[in-house]
Amino acid sequence: MDSKKLALLCRELADNKKAENIIILDLRALSSVTDYFVICTGTSEPHLRAIVDGITNPLREEHALRPSATDGALHTAWVVLDFFDVIVHVMRADVRAHYDLEGLWGDAPRVRARKVTR
Repeated sequence: MDSKKLALLCRELADNKKAENIIILDLRALSSVTDYFVICTGTSEPHLRAIVDGITNPLREEHALRPSATDGALHTAWVVLDFFDVIVHVMRADVRAHYDLEGLWGDAPRVRARKVTR
């Protein structure tokens, strides 16, 4: 799976668990470390756990993908899932505002969600 498809899938999986303010930053022109950041917010420790599990379990079961590393902890309100070309940040709102990854990577274009037509 290419990195953009993985980032979009991570966004969809986070959305399935009601993550808030989900964004994807395209870092390909700015960083040699990763292609995309997926950043989302959870409202509580159980919500953060649900989002993390809602991303990692389907990726493992349906796509045989596991993060190469997981950092942070639910009690610290910031969990990072490193899939090499895609790094997912699951954060509580206050932690997200404090570290302001969107501001730090302000030059990175945002990947827009496709409009679903019904």
